[in-house]
Amino acid sequence: MLRLEQIQLSFNDTPLFQPLSLNVKGGEIAVLSAPSGAGKTTLLRWIAGIGVPGLAASGRVWLHEQCIDGLPAEQRRIGLMFQEPLLFPHLSVADNLGFGLSAKIRGTERRSEIERALEACGMAGMGKRDPETLSGGQKTRIALLRTLLSQPQALLLDEPFSSLDDKRREQIIGMVRSQADDRGLPVLLVSHDPRDEALAGTNVMTLHS
Repeated sequence: MLRLEQIQLSFNDTPLFQPLSLNVKGGEIAVLSAPSGAGKTTLLRWIAGIGVPGLAASGRVWLHEQCIDGLPAEQRRIGLMFQEPLLFPHLSVADNLGFGLSAKIRGTERRSEIERALEACGMAGMGKRDPETLSGGQKTRIALLRTLLSQPQALLLDEPFSSLDDKRREQIIGMVRSQADDRGLPVLLVSHDPRDEALAGTNVMTLHS
């Protein structure tokens, strides 16, 4: 379970939103609704342990009964995916995926892991492709796969469906749902698209300024 307790973030003593508390169970997708500029990206970065200059924060973040807000990012085991799929343009698709794998996985095992991941998302045989030749939906799938290959214990999504057409959107949503179920991942999706609220059932909250 991912649990947020009375989270409040501010710049120059000005809060970005009212204190936020939220529980997300393993295998569950929770949606945090917020308009543009409400601080949702800053919130996800802070939960993941990515520094934000000038940000003051209070509250607690728990993951599987461990308080993690005092840990460095690499020890939090949280996967974070932004709105734009951030792929390295100078690397192949396979090498981009390799960044998600542990350095301990090498050689044939490493290549096999990457090939299995590509096959699982319907992109078998595309490991040598230049990321710039991929469609928007394909780039999003690769970015999501790379995040999942790092074996996160929770997944944070910053509006990753917003630039996709309906067909590609449903494909990526299906991927997120199946991975959350298979791995028992708590997933927190921030969005201002009303369509995304249907993903969460009753676990929908709104950031209030």
